[in-house]
Amino acid sequence: MTVKTHTLPNGFRIVTERMEGMKSASIGVWINAGGRHERVEQNGIAHFLEHMAFKGTERRTALQIAEAIEDVGGYINAYTSREMTAYYARVLEDDVPLALDVISDIVLNPIFDPREIEVERGVILQEIGQSLDTPDDIVFDWLQEVAYPDQPIGRTILGPTERVKSFSRDDLSSFVREHYGPGQMILAAAGGVDHDALVKAAEAIFGGLESKPIHMVEAASFAGGERREDKVLEQVHFTLAFEGPNYRDPLIYTSQIFSTAFGGGMSSRLFQEVREKQGLCYTIFSQAGAYADTGMTTIYAGTSADQVATLANITMDELKRAADDMSPAEVARARAQMKAGMLMGLESPSHRAERLARMTAIWGRVPSLDEIIESIDSVTTGDIRDFAGQMVDNPRMAMALYGQVDAAPTIQDLQERLAA
Repeated sequence: MTVKTHTLPNGFRIVTERMEGMKSASIGVWINAGGRHERVEQNGIAHFLEHMAFKGTERRTALQIAEAIEDVGGYINAYTSREMTAYYARVLEDDVPLALDVISDIVLNPIFDPREIEVERGVILQEIGQSLDTPDDIVFDWLQEVAYPDQPIGRTILGPTERVKSFSRDDLSSFVREHYGPGQMILAAAGGVDHDALVKAAEAIFGGLESKPIHMVEAASFAGGERREDKVLEQVHFTLAFEGPNYRDPLIYTSQIFSTAFGGGMSSRLFQEVREKQGLCYTIFSQAGAYADTGMTTIYAGTSADQVATLANITMDELKRAADDMSPAEVARARAQMKAGMLMGLESPSHRAERLARMTAIWGRVPSLDEIIESIDSVTTGDIRDFAGQMVDNPRMAMALYGQVDAAPTIQDLQERLAA
């Protein structure tokens, strides 16, 4: 399997990886335009735009878009994150040209029919309502907001209801004009794909696009703080975050291995101590997330109102203990989990195409698997202990709680616990 890349004169990038023996392929366009590229009055528009791409183009109705892919047994979808919007499809090898035609059509030629805007506005408002009714979903939005207050990266991807209600056709068109330039786009494909044929087709479709200025995003600044939302729920949803490395920082592998060892699986410290030994929760985990200029090490648990303080205190105790005695065996297990998870995921063309796009956006190239594995293997037990120790010694954190929170500790309580 060989990664091949090509850049058109206008900055449009194409990256492919042929997987021998595969009879299907995943192909999509990833655009460096997400939630953090929005101005405050635009919050939610990148996601709205993603929805509208499927509502009709100059050549196809909404039904024809769906039928074009599903008539050949394929699958088409999209997503919006804080830093990217993606439009992608999974099809059989012979149908890659069709998939490229449909995806490029919805990206380049949406008509933004006013009637369809109103229909989709209702759909998105229902999506927002569903999120608000899902405690272990909305609490992460609140955590992001308190970690990065009054910043684009801290705002929700869906946007607030009042903004979504006000977006117009001109607002959607304006965001496309600002951010959907060829230099912001990456065409990625993996599986049964022919690189040269795809480059030729992309040149015909995207080669004539005029380059656009790339807008610099506001730098992220982790501030920390807390939000406590009191509501009668069966559980208190507890989230905690420390600032972590960005995805270009070599420490990103250390943060990921630490999060895996600390709370990433059934053998992790948090799972074993908090759930298996103490029986304080059903779900508890830690994870490492990263952006272009910041990151977060996040902990989540759901527990009863009368046990949330105990759970939070044990979590702080386990963090302190990790800084002192995280063992080589635990680190080796976490490294193995990371490598296996990555390699298993890359058996899927969809995961490979996603990786191609993300690595190209981050590095301007696709690091080899050997290079990634070498970086993972180079992380030592001492590195993991030092990483945990930095969180203990400099406990600036963000916290969001949802449920009956009266008995829950404050950030100051947790900081004092770490300092004790």
